[in-house]
Order: sequence, then structure tokens, then C-alpha cells
Amino acid sequence: MKRLLLCTMITGGVLWQHSAFAQFRKYSNEFLNIGAGARGLSMGSAQVATVNDGTAGYWNPAGLVNVKDEPQVNLMHAEYFAGIGKYDYASLAIPLKDNKRVLGLSLLRFAVDDIPNTIFLIESDGTINYNNITNFSAADYAFLISLAQKVKVKNSDINFGGNVKIIHRKAGDFATGWGFGFDLGAQYKGKNFQLGVAVRDVTTTFNAWSFNLNEKQREVYFLTGNEIPVKSTELTAPRVILGGAYTFKISRNLNLLAEANVDLTFDGKRNTVWASDVVSVDPKLGLEAGWKNVFFVRAGINNFQKALDDNDTTNTKKIWIYQPSVGAGFHISNVQIDYAFTNLANQSNPLYTHVFSLKVDMKKKKKK
Repeated sequence: MKRLLLCTMITGGVLWQHSAFAQFRKYSNEFLNIGAGARGLSMGSAQVATVNDGTAGYWNPAGLVNVKDEPQVNLMHAEYFAGIGKYDYASLAIPLKDNKRVLGLSLLRFAVDDIPNTIFLIESDGTINYNNITNFSAADYAFLISLAQKVKVKNSDINFGGNVKIIHRKAGDFATGWGFGFDLGAQYKGKNFQLGVAVRDVTTTFNAWSFNLNEKQREVYFLTGNEIPVKSTELTAPRVILGGAYTFKISRNLNLLAEANVDLTFDGKRNTVWASDVVSVDPKLGLEAGWKNVFFVRAGINNFQKALDDNDTTNTKKIWIYQPSVGAGFHISNVQIDYAFTNLANQSNPLYTHVFSLKVDMKKKKKK
């Protein structure tokens, strides 16, 4: 019976994180905080002030107004944890007639496939039957509909934008969740500096979960003393991201862009640089050197946390860890290819991730 309880808990762990009553959840819909586009990921996710392409639908919808004249397509693929988790992003930015407004459509997917379902591993007589192991997938989807517009304010142009987002999450045939929320953003550009702000889940994002367990599965959970999940809801608290950037003119052809972002969360104390019961503060820093707007080299750092030191045998000493990243990009004609290389855990066993993304400006055919 103890072995049966252990196997049931392993499978049930995918479900129980969603089975509480409606409440603000720390790290709710966390797949939406991974990023979009290799440029942003290589700059430590410091993007809210300077993003100016189709990925702005993710980082800061106000930046979509910089997509002009022709539609733009952005595609990205990344794999995490040695290919166990797969993350994909695609977006389409469509400038409207007057070039003052831009419509954006974005799709994100994060999935883990081939998860063993061991709920029926042990038979009723206590014997182990490996033929009873099946596999399932857990996948998270988000669809963003964005609209951005440029507004004149006292002889200055300020970009405003917003998202409507629809979230769908699925854990095999066991659980299905739907969510709905809004994001807002703004950008201001000076001579050599830029400012930005993005408010995610501005009215809180609501997620509703339903569970589908057959009688045989319910019986196993009952016999092992596990709670049988029922319909539940969760709320994602608002998040505010503030950003500032400055462009240094190194030479006629060489520019250096530096951006700093501050991520403010309000769902309880987190493991960040500064945290309280009211707000947690997570800084992000990014650099981009651009040569003639053709070749780019980038670096960034974010995700500062305190963790146990792997070299401490007493298992009590804590050190600061962080997530560094580097990357490069190449832009020619209407195509840009970007690459990011990041380390998810900067300790003795780092987890490396390679990210590639493609940006294409869909030029219109000239009339003869």
C-alpha cells in the first residue's frame, strides 16, 4: 500500500497544484514569463523600453507601433532541460492603414511530452505491472491579441498598447484549464534614451480548471488517501515592469544600447534581490552592440536568487545565483536571424539552452 501511495503521488503531482480554491497564486501561468524572441532572451529579458518589432506583443504591446508599412512575422523555438520541455512562439504584426495603429497576434506554447502515468503501476494484489504505465503530455498555450497606437502628447510621441490574452492549459486527459486577462503598456522615446512600462494581468487573470477522472482512477486516489480534485479557479496577480534604456554612439557605425528593467510582483514574498510581503523586486540588465544595423552582439543577466551553495557540505550556506545570457543577430534585407545562449542555473551543474528566432518583414510586391 505504501508503494501504491508513492506512485499515485508522483502522477497526482501534475494535478494538485491546481486543485485549491480561487486565490492569488505565486508563479501562476509562469510559462508566460519565459520570453519571446532570441534578442530579448539574450539581453536578460530587459526589453520593455526598447522592443520595436513583432515580439512587442509579448514584452510591451506599445512597441508594436514601430512595425510600419508591411506585416511582420516572428518565429522562435527553444528546448529546455535537455529537450524535455519545448517552447515555441509565433507572432504576426499587421500595420493598419494610417501606420499609427498596429494589430498583433501572438501564440505561445510550452509542453512536456511523454510523462509516465504510474497510477496503475501496482496491481491490487501488490505486484508491479510495468505494462500498466502509459504516457501523457502537459501543454500550456496562450493567444494574445494586441493593439498599439501612437499618441501626440505636448509635442512628443508616446506609444500605447494593450493585450487581450486567452490561456489554455492541459494535463493529459486529467485536467483542463482556461484563463482570460489583459495587459497594458506604454513607451516614450527621447533623443538617446527610451522609457517603458508594462502592466501584465492588469485586472488579474482568471483561470478555471476542470478535472476528468474515471471511476477506476478515483478509486485509486481514495484508497491511497489522496484528495480527489474538483473544479477550481486561480487568480494571477498584476505585475508591473519598468524599463529605461540609453543608446551610446561609439562611432559612426557602432552603437551600444543598454537597458535596465525592474520587475515588480505583488503575489507574496519571492526569492528576489529585494522582497517583502507587499512587493518583490527583480532587476534585469541587457546590452546590445549594433554594427550598421546589420550585425548585433548581445549579453544580459537576470533571475537573481539566493540558493544553497553546492560546494558547502553542511548544506546551510547560501550564495547569490543568476541567469546569464549572450547572443548575436544578423539582419539583411527583410530578414533577421537571432540566436541566444543562456544558462538556467549558474552553479556547478548549469542547464544550457540554445534559442533561435526568425523575423521577416513581408514586403509587398511592386506593381508593374
